[in-house]
Amino acid sequence: MIIKNIALAGHAGSGKTTLMEALLYQGGCIDRMGNIESGNTISDYTAEEMKRHSSVYTATANIMLNGQKINLLDTPGMFDFAGEMIQGISAADCVMITVSGKSGVRVGTKKAYRASEGKSRMFVVTKLDDENANFYNVLTELKSTFGPSVCPVVVPVIVDRKIDSYINLIEMKAYRYDKTNGRTEEIPMPTADVSEKLSYRVDGLIQAFSEAIAETDEELFEKFFSGEEFTQKERVDGIHKGMKDGTITPVACVSAAAMEGIDLLCKEMELLVPSVEESDEIIAENINGEPVSIHSSNIEPVCAQIYQTLADPFVGKLSMIRIFSGTLKAGMELINTASGQSEKIGKLFYLCGKKQKETLSCEAGDLVATTKLTAKTGDTLCDSSRQIILPRAIFPQPCYGMAVKPAKRGDEAKVASAIQKLLEEDQTLSYEQNPSTREMILSGLGEQHLSAVVSKLKYDFGVDVELSVPKIAYRETIRKKVKVQGKHKKQSGGHGQYGDVWIEFEPYPTDELIFEEKVFGGAVPKNFFPAVEKGLQESVTKGVLAGFPVVGVKAILVDGSYHGVDSSEMAFKTAASIAYKEGMKQADPTLLEPIGTLEVSVPDDNTGDIMGDLNKRRGRVLGMNPSSEEGMTMILAEVPMREMSDFAMQLRQMTQGEGFFTLKPVRYEQLPANLMTEVIAASAE
Repeated sequence: MIIKNIALAGHAGSGKTTLMEALLYQGGCIDRMGNIESGNTISDYTAEEMKRHSSVYTATANIMLNGQKINLLDTPGMFDFAGEMIQGISAADCVMITVSGKSGVRVGTKKAYRASEGKSRMFVVTKLDDENANFYNVLTELKSTFGPSVCPVVVPVIVDRKIDSYINLIEMKAYRYDKTNGRTEEIPMPTADVSEKLSYRVDGLIQAFSEAIAETDEELFEKFFSGEEFTQKERVDGIHKGMKDGTITPVACVSAAAMEGIDLLCKEMELLVPSVEESDEIIAENINGEPVSIHSSNIEPVCAQIYQTLADPFVGKLSMIRIFSGTLKAGMELINTASGQSEKIGKLFYLCGKKQKETLSCEAGDLVATTKLTAKTGDTLCDSSRQIILPRAIFPQPCYGMAVKPAKRGDEAKVASAIQKLLEEDQTLSYEQNPSTREMILSGLGEQHLSAVVSKLKYDFGVDVELSVPKIAYRETIRKKVKVQGKHKKQSGGHGQYGDVWIEFEPYPTDELIFEEKVFGGAVPKNFFPAVEKGLQESVTKGVLAGFPVVGVKAILVDGSYHGVDSSEMAFKTAASIAYKEGMKQADPTLLEPIGTLEVSVPDDNTGDIMGDLNKRRGRVLGMNPSSEEGMTMILAEVPMREMSDFAMQLRQMTQGEGFFTLKPVRYEQLPANLMTEVIAASAE
């Protein structure tokens, strides 16, 4: 069977889910089209997606087109759910990038294009039924943004600012859609009588179309150069080859809600999109790190990869698998090369949204689901006769963190267990304890990402959590050397308590208390030294200004006195803590704040705005370098962590979602005096 895996990607709101619905309807997978507003589409079936009226997870379904199985993966367009888009694209061989005929090329369009590097691509201009849509403006924008590989294959005929018909440039035929009965009829190729610009436009498009095809083959180039027209087969073969090589990116157009152009798009998917069998060999590694070639063949040993994990509180863990070679069968024993453990494949299912259809086996190149695996997203499952490791998809790192705690006391274990399940599902989520503040920090790609996680915890796992801005891990230190006495004397019948120490405190470059003793003449017996040190170590966990841990201090025991009967370890420990409190007050204490190293990549046009924003955050720009992505600049800076809680949101707003960053704490610096009062007051509340 010919199998093709196509991911739908693009900017949020560009019509991916509606297009998916139309394709499923056209392919006979569903008998009635749903719509996003009603919350009854195949793709957006979770409570969170129906509430948001937008995709949060990648949904899988398939259609049959003249004996070809087309697996469709509808991916989210919102930047907060970029991990899901990457998962969907990683399982596909072709990416269909939707572009709104009204809004044109957006940041999400560029992100989808970059994420699909190395795969076949095509653009679909959607929403042409919108009165403000303009296909030809969008086509010009696509060409200027993505270069000469952009090649139209289906274009609209516009009369009085409305779509009259569609021209399939491969067939050189025109089609009109009857809005009353939904039927498609072939009509004569429109002439200038229909629209003045039409002949000029079509001639120009055919010329560009032919040039693109000519570039794919020497014989075709000679034929084009001699002025001969290509046959329909030559057009199909040329674009098919160009898509496989990445030299041609076809452009089709549809009005999915009205089912216009969908049948033509299905033709392009059937004729132009390369099949799994045509895909280049995949280079993996064996367990010794040596390269191994994988081919999409049913006769090779089984090799598959989990591209997506879904956490369902009722079904359990659902693992979505792409079979790269061999035939996967229910009941098989495979090796998970990530863990070295054996995995038994249970029942296999083909998915259509949330609907499951059981199958006994699955061919190379196909997508299938199974349950109860311990393997995680990205793990390779393979036959024991050929143990290999497939390359993993690369996901963006979490950049927006919030402190999380249960709404009810005693639910800590339930929250941790539920979040652990979500971590298996979402590769862009992290959950860890801040060792300094002891808070549990939930981090993701943005505010909406964490909001969706909180919602899922509540409705799917039955646990309520509260999010708050994480505490800043301040520290306290001293700025001058002092010598103080700590004396503890107490008489209460029988043995009393007596401990007397003189201690010097001085600044010292260390994260831990350094203790030394320079006592002469036995003023303090040696057996009490450990008690003095213990008293100081316990005391430095809490500073005198705002109760933060103390760093950068050296304490030297220089003198003291003792009582032969009343002195004890506890007495000297107490005396040391008294000396500590007095010494800290006299040694000019101050607060330290954590400083982080920031690497932020932004569009060249936004560098000035971002540097201005960093200055407002008390950041220090250290330099700028060209980013790995074209048209982007990487800014290196040092910034106070307390100023960065909303930076992810601000960066997204200022760059329309194109910017991204990493931030790592590196050291502590003195907090400005004007902020010290604020922090001390807040700690006293």
